[in-house]
Order: sequence, then C-alpha cells, then structure tokens
Amino acid sequence: MKRTLAAAVTLILFATQLKAQILTPVTWSYGAKKISATEAVVFLKATIEDGWHVYSQFVKEGGPIKTSFTFNPSGSYSLIGKTMEPKPIKRMEKVFGMEVGYFEKSVIFQQKIRIKKGQAVIKGTLEYMTCNDQKCLPPSSEQFSIPVK
Repeated sequence: MKRTLAAAVTLILFATQLKAQILTPVTWSYGAKKISATEAVVFLKATIEDGWHVYSQFVKEGGPIKTSFTFNPSGSYSLIGKTMEPKPIKRMEKVFGMEVGYFEKSVIFQQKIRIKKGQAVIKGTLEYMTCNDQKCLPPSSEQFSIPVK
C-alpha cells in the first residue's frame, strides 16, 4: 500500500513538472466587427512573449512553417479575399538559409466575410510556428469559433 501511494505521488509530481515545462509563448484571441449589414471583418490576434516571434503567412518553401488559417465552409457566410496581415519584420535566418517575415509582440490578422444570414459563427483552424534566437517549437494548431452579430 505504501509503495503504491509513493508511486502515485511520484507520478503526480512528475506529471506536474512536465506540464510546467511546456512552453506557450503565443496566445490567440478573436473578435469580429460588422462593417455593413452584409459584411464583417474577423480579427485573429496573436500575443507573443518577449524574445519570441511568429511567422508570416507568406514564407517561401523550405523555410519555417508559415502561419495559416483554414475557415470551415458554412452556409451562413463566405470569405471575401484572402486573410490580410500587416507588414512583417524581415531578416535572414541562418537556420533556414533564407530571408523570412515574422512578427514580434503581437499581430492581428484580418479576414473579410460576407454574411449570408442574420448572424454567423466563423469556425476554423489556425496553424503557426514560433521561434526565439535559440530554438523553434513544433508547429501548433488551434481551433477558433468567432460569433458575428
């Protein structure tokens, strides 16, 4: 019994220690704003910890994983154009052997939509990669659901 209890406590402490080591230098938040009765803009904001960066949507083949957005098809809305981003910082990254565009601190991506019915919920998945000057974390994906009223 004592051995089982000791093993359980050790396992819990080990699991807690592992969870504490998971790095999450990027958090995402979402919003939408109607610009007319039939159009809205969806905002996808990455807040990035100091020293880290997230890559642009427009990274060439052979570079880091670019930020991408997949919007689920819906009868209540349609996309207008492509997802927009501000002008990224550009620099040569030795690890990839190319110039890449990225964002620090925060970035807001915007997607214009046409609303087909009164209200819509924009659902989808985003994928991104984050790096600092020492390492890159594996690509991450996150689902989003953004109500437009």
